Amino acid sequence: MQRAPLFLNCDYVKLTVKQTKALDFLEDNLTTEVLFGGAAGGGKSDLGCYFQLKRRLKYPGTRGLIGRSVLKTLKETTLQTLFERAKKQGLRRGVHFDLTSSQDKELPGCLTFINGSIIYLRDLYPYPSDPDFDELGSLELTDAFIDESSQVTDKAKNIVRSRIRYRLEEFGLIPKLLLCGNPSKNWQYSEFYRPFKEGTIRSDRRFVQALAGDNPHLPPSYIESLKGLDKVSRARLLYGEWEYDDDPARLIEYDKILDLFKNDFVSFGNQYITCDVARFGNDRTVIGLWNGFRVRLFVYKGLSIPEVVAKIKAFQAMYKIPASSVVCDEDGVGGGAVDLGGYCGFVNGSKPYKNPVTHEVENYQNLKSQCYFRLAERINKAEIFIECDHPDIRAQVIEELEQVKQNNVDRDGKKSVVPKEKVKELIGRSPDFSDTLMMREFFGLRTLWKVAVA
Repeated sequence: MQRAPLFLNCDYVKLTVKQTKALDFLEDNLTTEVLFGGAAGGGKSDLGCYFQLKRRLKYPGTRGLIGRSVLKTLKETTLQTLFERAKKQGLRRGVHFDLTSSQDKELPGCLTFINGSIIYLRDLYPYPSDPDFDELGSLELTDAFIDESSQVTDKAKNIVRSRIRYRLEEFGLIPKLLLCGNPSKNWQYSEFYRPFKEGTIRSDRRFVQALAGDNPHLPPSYIESLKGLDKVSRARLLYGEWEYDDDPARLIEYDKILDLFKNDFVSFGNQYITCDVARFGNDRTVIGLWNGFRVRLFVYKGLSIPEVVAKIKAFQAMYKIPASSVVCDEDGVGGGAVDLGGYCGFVNGSKPYKNPVTHEVENYQNLKSQCYFRLAERINKAEIFIECDHPDIRAQVIEELEQVKQNNVDRDGKKSVVPKEKVKELIGRSPDFSDTLMMREFFGLRTLWKVAVA
């Protein structure tokens, strides 16, 4: 690599107002994570590339990371944006920086700078051969930029964040992670957008909404092309609306989920208890107290199995609910509650019930999928009322029910829902509330089947 003076040509920075706002957060002494974006054309990738170039030139010998779900896409898109940004600022490939070969054993597929700085280019997809991202474990970073972060799991983001510690004290820096993505109902929504909207976002996190209209460098034809998209895509990519979900696999309409907290016309009926038992000591146990299809949700943390059973028995005594009208998730430690309390056990992977009319096994992969499909249908028909005034519980219920989707919707075969582990990756926690609601369908199926075979 030829030697040449390192400089940043400020005449060609041309950042938008929103990009400048995000950059201010990336250079303060408080913010550690910034989510920038919210629509197409807002200058997301350009900001990330500028951020990485500036840090590498300003702090010699430091290490950044540019990550994306698929490395091939990163090299075809984000990397090309970086080359364009570098050229505008007077930086030449082969002079000020270069791209190493993917066969380079020491620095495969990295950008190296003449001042000793490095930018790692990394794939952040959770491959079966490396589900825990062990490949990232040996990296030590000064900062990082994840492009199209809506396509990256919460686990991948957190592991990248945990690697940011290299030479921070030497330069008086704090960890900095820039996330750029479009609206998506995953951890971006729960950790950034919703807390930002409610004014409860963590003090070290910032969200900057950037729309196509905020970018004066876009040609008018680009915005016109966004206006021609379908209604949902236009809402997300042009107007940056986070409440839309254009996934054809979704089972529950968003408006119907919101109605759950307003459907006070739902009738009272037989009383039941459903319980999703915490799998580990710090996890939460959720108990649903049902009167017909009206439910109140109770959340507890750190309960032992005897303590969970004691809580359930207290509800039983108060509302005269027999053990045969209580169901607990029997998978994992929940089996202990079933045994100790003498309750019904819900085994997610067990066979679905037969149709009470045709007496045939319905085309579901398992009981859990059967109950979730029934729950979705009931919610869409406005047949459930959740009595809840707690804003955090409401928000989490909404978020979890939005993830109730058909798995492999394009394939033939038995119907199933997206697995719990996948949902956990998307929202950053276990969907305990939706599982508690889903188990209510167990009693309806059991009752219908008993009536049919009587």
